[in-house]
Amino acid sequence: MPNKIKTKVVIDASLERSAGMVEKFLMQSNWEWEHWRDCELIDKWTEHNLTTDEGVTSALGVQFAGVTQITDWFVLIYNTDTTPALTMTYATPAFTESTHYSEATRPAWQSGAVVSKNITNSANKASFTMSTAETIYGAALIGGGSAADTKNDKAGGGFLYCVSDFSGGSKTVASSDILKVTISITGQDL
Repeated sequence: MPNKIKTKVVIDASLERSAGMVEKFLMQSNWEWEHWRDCELIDKWTEHNLTTDEGVTSALGVQFAGVTQITDWFVLIYNTDTTPALTMTYATPAFTESTHYSEATRPAWQSGAVVSKNITNSANKASFTMSTAETIYGAALIGGGSAADTKNDKAGGGFLYCVSDFSGGSKTVASSDILKVTISITGQDL
């Protein structure tokens, strides 16, 4: 009786990638901040974000499960030293939102068209004109629900898409200072 030879097949991951298979997909946002005082730019910095579980679930639901698209997104800033976490939600963000700016509502994130796997509000930066001096630690992108444009709303049933903590430390702002932010969301194969 002939000997049976067992063959073990090992597929090299690099061959899979070269055959068109993708291991990962990354969607991230970059936040480009400007700090203005008396019509002078006094600081400029860039931050990245943490996309919450709620944000990922919302994006997947819209793309693959027929969930209603959120068409209006808003930016908020927060004034507590809070470490962003995946489990943060719109209803329980864990940070305290700052409402100390003169705009009547949260600034809208007014994006342009998707170009080269990127969407941004660079033509319409979100702007906060501070009404009092305070310390700001970060910001978030939120949308949906019944009151996403309302300052400090947590009950409106919205979504907390992502949180951007100031990695270089908090920013102290004075009354009448203006914070402007450009948020660019990019998707790419890895």
